[in-house]
Amino acid sequence: MAGFLTQQITDRWAIYNGDSMDMLAGIPDGSIHGAIYSPPFGGLYHYSSDDRDLSNAPDYATFWEQYRFFIDELYRVTMPGRTNAVHASLIPSGNTGADAYTDFPGDVIRAHQAVGWQFIARHVIWKEPLAVRNRTLAKNLAHKTIVDNGALGGMAAPDELLVFRKPGADTPVNHPSGLTGTYAGGEQHPAELARYRGWTGDQKANRWSHWIWRRYASSVWDDIRLGRTLPFQPDAAGGDEDDAEKHVHPLQLDVIERYVDLRTLPGERVLTPFMGVGSEVYGTVRLGRLGIGCELKPSYYEQAIANLATIDDEIHLDDAESMFTELEDLADA
Repeated sequence: MAGFLTQQITDRWAIYNGDSMDMLAGIPDGSIHGAIYSPPFGGLYHYSSDDRDLSNAPDYATFWEQYRFFIDELYRVTMPGRTNAVHASLIPSGNTGADAYTDFPGDVIRAHQAVGWQFIARHVIWKEPLAVRNRTLAKNLAHKTIVDNGALGGMAAPDELLVFRKPGADTPVNHPSGLTGTYAGGEQHPAELARYRGWTGDQKANRWSHWIWRRYASSVWDDIRLGRTLPFQPDAAGGDEDDAEKHVHPLQLDVIERYVDLRTLPGERVLTPFMGVGSEVYGTVRLGRLGIGCELKPSYYEQAIANLATIDDEIHLDDAESMFTELEDLADA
């Protein structure tokens, strides 16, 4: 695609350094099998000084005016009957004395429904309160607070993964042998279930897949490994440690892999318009899908290249004869 600072296209991924609205404009209607991404949380952090950066919207209302364009475009490029997953969280007021929240996930849901998306799942990602307190130093999240005045006590706000489906029918995401992959989470499966992995008989007897499915289908994900993320190393990425880098929070690979494994098939195209350090593309490619991503911030993009290079030793960077070439041919037609 033209108009980007740089890009890298292989037989397993296509990633772009530039404005993701430009990338989306080049993708044909109904050609994406799924998408998972973490948008800026309504201006909670500012990731760059670029005027095109959605995190630089001057206020919450303007953020939604701009984010609506992404929701529209993702609806256009997604195949009928397929899904998008949005990582979101409540937005805290900070240590202002109010200690209140803005319901960003609820606003994400309503904005998608206004476009025509069907809201089909809300997975709450549990966080340990003391760990959150130690990381954020939130004054209301301390045992001393509830000792002095329980009415001022806070909570460890969870992350959420919100899943939306575009109405219509397309190729089903069928799992004839159930869920056959490795479980993405901290809980250890009972050893006796391993013999059912890849079970080709009656799926009612597939204890491996049933065990995984019961956890993936839960509304509360309480064993996401919060530290299982890709790194950001400013020196390696060609950037300097500044306030924007301190706020980079890669989405956990467990979350990405659950969505990709359950709601897409091997060989399909999975998109992320806010690529960051490459987590969604990395998780997608590891599961045999084709990852497409765009990132505006050059240092994050360079780190994504470094992270993707660690997937394995069998990546041929010069081999662009892939479904991505087909995708661009369709866009040019």
